[in-house]
Amino acid sequence: MIPAPFDYVAPTTVDEAVRALSEAGEDAKLIAGGQSLLPVLRLRMAAPTTLIDIGRIAELRGVRDDGDAVVIGAMTTHHEVLRDPLIADHAELLAKATATVADPQVRHRGTFGGSLAHADPAGDLLAPALALDAEMVVRGMDGSRTLAATEFFSDFFTTAMRPDEILVEIRVPKHTGWRAHYEKFNRVAQAWSIVAVAATVRTEAGDIAEARIALTNMASVPVRARAVEEALVGQPATAEAIRAAAERAAEGTSPTTDSNADAEYRQHLARVLTGRALTTAVTG
Repeated sequence: MIPAPFDYVAPTTVDEAVRALSEAGEDAKLIAGGQSLLPVLRLRMAAPTTLIDIGRIAELRGVRDDGDAVVIGAMTTHHEVLRDPLIADHAELLAKATATVADPQVRHRGTFGGSLAHADPAGDLLAPALALDAEMVVRGMDGSRTLAATEFFSDFFTTAMRPDEILVEIRVPKHTGWRAHYEKFNRVAQAWSIVAVAATVRTEAGDIAEARIALTNMASVPVRARAVEEALVGQPATAEAIRAAAERAAEGTSPTTDSNADAEYRQHLARVLTGRALTTAVTG
């Protein structure tokens, strides 16, 4: 199917993009890598009056060190995130999760910020961002503001950004020395997660000192498995302790029932995958 007609704008600075977005109104859409938006346009599930292409804005690309955080430009591709040494050293969980996104072609075109702004609850990068306490820096006509991951994702395919705001960069606190793993269950025919678990832990002298676990596709937004985190801290990094903690993974979740799985099966998957993710993270 052919998309509905739209006006096309290609700004070269963030300020130009914000101004274009404000002038075009609520029926405008931003396009970054296009890997999520283009299929929707072709199916006419979205029909924006104006398409604002931010692919030419150089200031939105790249990864940099900013003291206690790694800063990722919103237009940085999945491939660039996956290969960046700062990510490997200080946010291993992001690298592990990014490696599971779709296929090499999509990873070369799709963008880190685009995935987060799309806010698909089955997307693989929302839960890692939540687990790592990432912050999203957005800019609109009134200037910039910073949103914690806990408030950025507000519902299915919905964020807390205002209509005239653009996601500019993502600040990820350094988790240097933390072990991490992303465990995913999906249909062979496609890479979207039925359920997935993002886990990162810090150990000291054989015990789990800190743990961050977030779940993909267990609610309308990514959710932290707080009960698992609390059960792990102070426990020996053993299979028994991990197994006991993982049994609490589904607490506080509200998974949907669809053609891929019902809610009860998703809760079962959350417990199983949490155990696997933690075991792999701890054992390296």
